[in-house]
Amino acid sequence: MIFLPATNKTLQHAPAFGFMSAVPDKPKAADRCRMEIFYSGRVQGVGFRYLTKSTAAGFEIAGTVRNLSDGRVELIAEGAREELENFRAAIRDSGLKMFIRDEAVTWSEARSEFKSFEIVG
Repeated sequence: MIFLPATNKTLQHAPAFGFMSAVPDKPKAADRCRMEIFYSGRVQGVGFRYLTKSTAAGFEIAGTVRNLSDGRVELIAEGAREELENFRAAIRDSGLKMFIRDEAVTWSEARSEFKSFEIVG
């Protein structure tokens, strides 16, 4: 096994096929963080939570998304920071950007309280 620091991947020998494959390394607990976003705009009644959950399936993250009574949507996700930043960009790129007026983001240490990504509330 060979670790490639620049790519955060490890090359593993695949003897049956005679080649090496690059696989992402699992983030260490210390590398994990928590991203909390409050979205405002026309973010309720447009499929925001469902599209966000669908988008989350393509990332190694866990968390929740829910509507708030004041018209905003709250998203909490935990994972590697780069993965979370890519997830955040993918939400905007999924067609939701036109509904978002503002996104207030805060970062903190992961609490490891989620096992998957779910719609709640």
